[in-house]
Amino acid sequence: MKIVVLIKQVPDTAEERTLVSATGWLDREAADNLVDEINERALEVALRVKDADKSTEIVVLSMGPEEVTKGIRKALSMGADSGIHVLDGGLAGSDAARTAAVLAAALRSTNADVIVAGNESTDGRGGVVPAMIAEHLGLPLVGGLNAVELGNGKVSGERSGDSGSLQVTAQLPAVITMTERSAEARFPNFKGILTAKRKPVTTLSLSDLNVAATPAHSVILTHSEKPAREAGRKIEDDGTAATQLAGYLIENRLV
Repeated sequence: MKIVVLIKQVPDTAEERTLVSATGWLDREAADNLVDEINERALEVALRVKDADKSTEIVVLSMGPEEVTKGIRKALSMGADSGIHVLDGGLAGSDAARTAAVLAAALRSTNADVIVAGNESTDGRGGVVPAMIAEHLGLPLVGGLNAVELGNGKVSGERSGDSGSLQVTAQLPAVITMTERSAEARFPNFKGILTAKRKPVTTLSLSDLNVAATPAHSVILTHSEKPAREAGRKIEDDGTAATQLAGYLIENRLV
């Protein structure tokens, strides 16, 4: 079985995020960048399949600037076999539709049995790219899984709903997405870190993928900084504290 895991490098969620004033895009230089945790959980799904079947091949695929190589190398140190880096200056600021089209172009030549991704990135929160990729490739999407089983030419898993959980199944090849309820990712061990340096990473440009270089990104017309947090209102209990609190909640439409 061949599994391709989509990974994305995002600004550290523990740090403050800011926008570039000239473009309105996320300032990726203002914070440390790392592999999105939800993508690491997706990789863990693939690694567990490989643990049970050593013939499984795992490829990680990412699109982004030069620094993304660090994220790919981390995924290789965790146990992936090889990486693909889509690197092209014409992709800066690409929107979800452009991202999905380019990733789908890169995926066509991989002959993957399964494409695994997180259900949404922590920087964009759109959660639409995997579905768009599935549409481009003509594959079924089995999304929002908390747990998954792969084997015998099919994928099956559990998806949470408003009124309970659902058991879903699809034939392979397919695109699947994992939620934060899936298993936590393992840490790279010393051997994995050493061997990651020798594992192959293929770099592809738009011309390599036969994709037009016409940029496609959202245009930010205006943006503003998040307002500073105001000091809270202190209520002294002189016997009317409950009334004051209820009045505050009603005034701010919190009840």
